[in-house]
Amino acid sequence: MNGRDLVRSVKAVGMVGTAQGLRTVRSSWRRWRSDARALPRGGAERARVPGAVTAIEQASGGGVVRFARAELRVRVTAGGAVFLGWDGAEPEPSYALSGRSPEPDPRAVLEPDKEGGWRVVSERVTVVVSRLGAVALYTPGGVLLRRDLPPRWWEPVAGGAARWVQRSEVAADARFFGLGGRAGGLRLRNGTYRLWNTDPGGSFGPDDDPLYITMPVQMVVADAGTHLVFHDNAWEGEVVVCEGVVGDGSGHDRAGSCEVRMGGGPLRYWAMVGPPARVLHSWASLTGPPALPPSWALGHHHARWGFGSEQEVRRVVAGYQERGLPLDAVHLDIDHYEAHKVFTVDKERFPKLPQFAGELRRAGTRLVSIVDPAVKAEPGVAVYDGGVTADAFVRDAAGRQVRGVVWPGEAVYPDFTDPRAREWWGGLYEERLDQGFSGFWHDMNEPVSFAAFGETTLPRSARHCLEGRGGDHREAHNVYGLAMARAGYEALRRLHPEERPFLFSRSGWAGMQRYGGTWSGDVSTSWAGLRASLSLVLGLGLCGVPYSGPDVGGFDGSPSPELYLRWFQLGAYLPLFRTHAAITAGRREPWEFGDEVLGHARGVLAERRRLLPYFVTLAHLARRTGAPYVRPLWWGAPEDRVLRDCEDAFLLGDCLLVAPVFESGAVRRTVQLPRGRWYDTVTGAAYEGPGKVLLDAPLSRVPVLARAGSVVPVRGAHGGVELEAWAPAAGASGGGLVVANAGDGWEEGEWERYTTRWSGGRVVVEREDGGAGPAPERPVRVRGLGSV
Repeated sequence: MNGRDLVRSVKAVGMVGTAQGLRTVRSSWRRWRSDARALPRGGAERARVPGAVTAIEQASGGGVVRFARAELRVRVTAGGAVFLGWDGAEPEPSYALSGRSPEPDPRAVLEPDKEGGWRVVSERVTVVVSRLGAVALYTPGGVLLRRDLPPRWWEPVAGGAARWVQRSEVAADARFFGLGGRAGGLRLRNGTYRLWNTDPGGSFGPDDDPLYITMPVQMVVADAGTHLVFHDNAWEGEVVVCEGVVGDGSGHDRAGSCEVRMGGGPLRYWAMVGPPARVLHSWASLTGPPALPPSWALGHHHARWGFGSEQEVRRVVAGYQERGLPLDAVHLDIDHYEAHKVFTVDKERFPKLPQFAGELRRAGTRLVSIVDPAVKAEPGVAVYDGGVTADAFVRDAAGRQVRGVVWPGEAVYPDFTDPRAREWWGGLYEERLDQGFSGFWHDMNEPVSFAAFGETTLPRSARHCLEGRGGDHREAHNVYGLAMARAGYEALRRLHPEERPFLFSRSGWAGMQRYGGTWSGDVSTSWAGLRASLSLVLGLGLCGVPYSGPDVGGFDGSPSPELYLRWFQLGAYLPLFRTHAAITAGRREPWEFGDEVLGHARGVLAERRRLLPYFVTLAHLARRTGAPYVRPLWWGAPEDRVLRDCEDAFLLGDCLLVAPVFESGAVRRTVQLPRGRWYDTVTGAAYEGPGKVLLDAPLSRVPVLARAGSVVPVRGAHGGVELEAWAPAAGASGGGLVVANAGDGWEEGEWERYTTRWSGGRVVVEREDGGAGPAPERPVRVRGLGSV
């Protein structure tokens, strides 16, 4: 505690209001005292490095290399992923893995290397361990992708968690991506990235880091190839990125590097090598396929903190209906609770919620409920009493309930790392379903406790079950939101087994895609916030979380009509298309920005509706392969250095390229095209890549281009699915996938594959995977013929 913290304490009382402010100050003091008493104090440490090789032990998929002061297990799995665990670390237990660790590849064996070390050769990767503990990853062709230097540990003399650091080197041309949700840009530039899920405490912009979802997942893209590395350790840490330089002025290249530093926990990691699509397929195989959202969740959502009443929701929904604007879901924020208490409803403001929800659903609009983890700590509150009976709340080292301050006042927190607590919490969703809610968004689950000083979360000394292993909040913090999502998702599957759950979470960790998606959180209402929105969606997709989107219009303030429209246009091409704003912010309904914006927004919503079959196909593709809906421009050509640095446009699946507008007043913009022919979907003009083109971007639309030869499933004029085929370049061919919507249950939609080619001076579109014959059974419209 210092003078600055004291000043913040005084300010908290005045800013929040006397009662809540005093609670916040007391909570901050409790957290500080708890950690001061229960956490080990810093002291003398012993540094340790592996030393030289002393022995090896062969096993299926690799084996164990023993050094003078450490040991390393190397295991190549049947799917090609490589596990490396130091000092006895095994793949399990793990919050990231979807099940048991993959079986080892029996063909991969540990054998001597010519440099005096050892190596494991497999079909997709070669792992070389030096005699002093460095680990190198090579492509099957023998090209070096990554070299991890011998790690270093610092072990407290008096016992406790050992912190460690591992430094790695990559090619000079390599670029780093991932590490969860980062707002500063898709590419991770030189700097330090903290691994500690954090509520920034207000709206954020590109310079704010860390945010709500951090993951020790790095994707590295270089000329030689792509690889993904995941350090399976949920403790607080940081990653220091230093990009290399190709031709540093002296005629030499300077290698890139990254350094992973962890405050405790095991040193174990997974590596996957191959093209981006194969890497993410391996990642999904390891951590679980992404949850498949119900088809209505791929439509347009409208949310606001501050709807306040059924009458206000009715007014907004009626506004959409009267103007002929599609609306698939309305989200209710904390103001629909009774006094902000989770799993309650304010009966005065929403007197007949089940009937109202049913009425909306019959009109094609679903209700989605916010769910916060914090429970008001007051006897007589049903959720609190139930949690006490179930012994579900986090306790401190002395066995007392850990209390914080959130919206309902003094609150306690379920321990979602305890299976019994998850089961109890999951049962509470039944009441929400009975009230007519169709989906859920988890908020404030980093978890957050308001603070006058220090961290806005639970004490680091707070005790957690951790699936029976036991531990404290230093290990449980980053997986708290993930475990909460698991509790909700598994309960929804149990309570409504005939429907796919819809759930998205503000916080999470590696593997969170198994339970749903996420959104940007409280992104600032600014042009910089608009750009950060795309960075978050792209970066999370490369970490295996394909379903996400921003608060369209930004969370705070009042966007200008132009900014709102440009954000609306971006959101329409992202998986989660949702407007949302704070209670103090301006309105977000399209008609609030004038007739011109309303007219353009109507066109945007119509195009999203038209593309719904394509979004359904992308959702099924993500489920099966792990490929994100939204992809960087380099996705199909990672060897293209120019594309690796492009952050202002993206691919929507394989077929479309979207170029949002990020600058006020812009009516044209340059777009870097990948190789091949691309058609402007509005004008039909053809452009050849690779190269840069200047395209019109009037206020009515953003540039969207279709890949030559592609087949895009779209919604026809009468509601059925039609095929929009784009003419292949002369002498070339193409194709596309369609997954028929089988409803919102668990039945797998039929996969249809189509090809396009030139024959006899015309474009032929054929189905190649069955059906009644080669001719498509769906209506086909061929476009781009005038530009061939």
